[in-house]
Amino acid sequence: MNKELNSIVKVWEAAVRKSAGPKKRANRIFTTPMSVAHVDDDVYQVEKILSNGDFYTGQWMNSFPNGQGKYLWTDGCMYVGEWQKGNITGKGRFSWPSGATYEGDFKNGFMDGKGTYIGSNGDTYKGFWVMDMRNGQGTQSYCNGDFYDGEWKKGLQNGHGRYQWKNGNNYIGQWMNGLCNGNGTMMWQNGNRYDGCWEDGFPKGNGTFRWSDGSFYAGIWSKDSTEQSGTYYPSEDDPSDDNPPDWDPNDVFSVDLVDCCVCGIEKVSIFPSQKNLNMFGFEEDSNKKLLSKKGFDANGKPKWNLGDERMSNFSSEDGSYSSYDGSRSPMIDHSIPRVPNLRLKAPKRQGETISKGHKNYELMLNLQLGIRHAVGRPAPSTSLDLKSSAFDPKEKVWTKFPPEGSKHTPPHPSCEFRWKDYCPVVFRALRKLFKVDPADYMISLCGNDALRELSSPGKSGSFFYLTNDDRYMIKTMKKSEVKVFLRMLPGYYKHVRAFENTLVTKFFGLHCVKLPGASQKKVRFVIMGNLFCSQYAIHRRFDLKGSTFGRTTDKSEDEIEPTTTLKDLDLNYIFRLRKSWFQEFHRQVDRDCDFLEQERIMDYSMLVGLHFRGLSCSEAGTPSRNSGAHTPTGNFDDGAPRLSGVDMERIVIDPSRWIQLGINMPARAEMTTRKSCDTPQLVGEPTGDTYEIIIFFGIIDILQDYDISKKLEHAYKSFQYDATTISAVDPRLYSRRFREFIFRVFVEDTS
Repeated sequence: MNKELNSIVKVWEAAVRKSAGPKKRANRIFTTPMSVAHVDDDVYQVEKILSNGDFYTGQWMNSFPNGQGKYLWTDGCMYVGEWQKGNITGKGRFSWPSGATYEGDFKNGFMDGKGTYIGSNGDTYKGFWVMDMRNGQGTQSYCNGDFYDGEWKKGLQNGHGRYQWKNGNNYIGQWMNGLCNGNGTMMWQNGNRYDGCWEDGFPKGNGTFRWSDGSFYAGIWSKDSTEQSGTYYPSEDDPSDDNPPDWDPNDVFSVDLVDCCVCGIEKVSIFPSQKNLNMFGFEEDSNKKLLSKKGFDANGKPKWNLGDERMSNFSSEDGSYSSYDGSRSPMIDHSIPRVPNLRLKAPKRQGETISKGHKNYELMLNLQLGIRHAVGRPAPSTSLDLKSSAFDPKEKVWTKFPPEGSKHTPPHPSCEFRWKDYCPVVFRALRKLFKVDPADYMISLCGNDALRELSSPGKSGSFFYLTNDDRYMIKTMKKSEVKVFLRMLPGYYKHVRAFENTLVTKFFGLHCVKLPGASQKKVRFVIMGNLFCSQYAIHRRFDLKGSTFGRTTDKSEDEIEPTTTLKDLDLNYIFRLRKSWFQEFHRQVDRDCDFLEQERIMDYSMLVGLHFRGLSCSEAGTPSRNSGAHTPTGNFDDGAPRLSGVDMERIVIDPSRWIQLGINMPARAEMTTRKSCDTPQLVGEPTGDTYEIIIFFGIIDILQDYDISKKLEHAYKSFQYDATTISAVDPRLYSRRFREFIFRVFVEDTS
């Protein structure tokens, strides 16, 4: 068998050397003997030819590559380096048949950390990576002689950086999405230079063009000549020269910048995180005993079942297999069906865009003007250690917004209104605590894109608005809710600061708009985070309280849309979380419920969103198999329509947004069925039908205290119905009932 292995490896190496060209080394890739060596009770040194022709040699533990190892794919790709439980993690080197190589840090199959990528054309990047993308500080040497040294984000130049062209021209300044954007300086080899503002790779706004003799032209720059204006200033050596000879500002665009194109980045044919591993079909009969010991039967088939937390039985959206902890990584190919038998409608974009003519158009303008003023107003650096005076309900700022503008406010096309900020120092600290960038916050809420109004108000009569990028939700509030919020604000701030993984709603601002007229109508509203802002389409959503009275939507399966919020008696799943996540979930629900109980809050609920993995939703509602192609733009990888406006790449590469408690969490949903009986059954019996999901959840509606109206509601309904089935109950009883129910719906995955 060793002779056969050697011959196969020689043929493979010859194919790799031929495809890679002269850059490939001529020495043998494999130097270890072709055998299975016992290292200790847990770790084995193995060499295996796999059923699909792939080859692995290296350390092996508990049915996985673990330690140092080499894996060769039949297409010519190769990885040599560290492994952890079947994942490419640690230091390593990945090579492509084209001759391209990456050497550096890996994490869960991704190029992640510090590393060097040398392209097949000779381009070289040295720097930091996040999930297969250049991200952080790094240098790029291009094969044509150009060079960039600076910051990167999402695979493109972003931040401050210097680009030097092979002809000697230089740009030093700000970048965005691979283009000069912001303040920067372009210096030409002939001594000329431009200092000023840039937009999308061209001068835009205020700027100065200087000649090598000292003369300069200062003014407003634009590719549109009608927007240009400026003045020429002669050099001090020749003050009589009032005009530059044969020169026009447009020459900078049509002549000077022609040779200043930024080189593109070589496209990677396939990322290491997209490579599948196949550990089955071993050819050596002598290995069968070892396989049986390490998790396979005598025929080499896996003993793992659907619930094995080391594997995922559905293909991830980009065609690679996903580990159970949610990170994309090369996992083991097997025969479990990839597409569950579900009928789901294609998710659609929620809400109606508030355009001119909409009844709330002026209100939207007022909100955006006020938020821009509140967030952009100069303020000292915010400390997270706040004084008690910052939480005083009287701590509020009124601002008048006349249409013609004022000393502190800009002119605007809306009616005159007054704007109130409640506890501005506290909410500025909350935004900092929640890692919200002020500029991004303003762009989301006050950018050129309009808000969207959800189709109908909630049960409380409040209206909801979504930002165009789906990151934030705006809810109108009653005066009583504002009072409750201000009363609990010190406790809320202390709680969310103490527990980073809190599931309670994240609040970013509390404001009021006072409209003109005899009515002097006041519209109070709060800005919250949108739990379902993700690259994953939400196929099902539930609002769960643990009560049964009125807790059903009474809709048939065909009537349920992805935007339909189902209730307790509509719930037909239990959710299985891996052990570590479930333990943290249990602890955090207890902490959050203790906090709400102390604040005398009730009637809150657990909002849950489900994304079923391996599904492609068509308009007809029939799931189809995903092709597995990885497309960073266009449709969702799962076949559902992409929600326009959301910065999906930012969400994907930001580690804090990738997986955290309640956000982007991999789990399993097991179908349940209720027994037909007179008393409604809150949680049905498990059926064994299990689906791989990405789950989102959080505790919402936390501003309802147990006031006199709720006490009267409880007394009235108790005469007609079982007091334990209604929502309006004492906060202590509500908290206990809520926890008991939630811990029956969310359970530990023990399989």
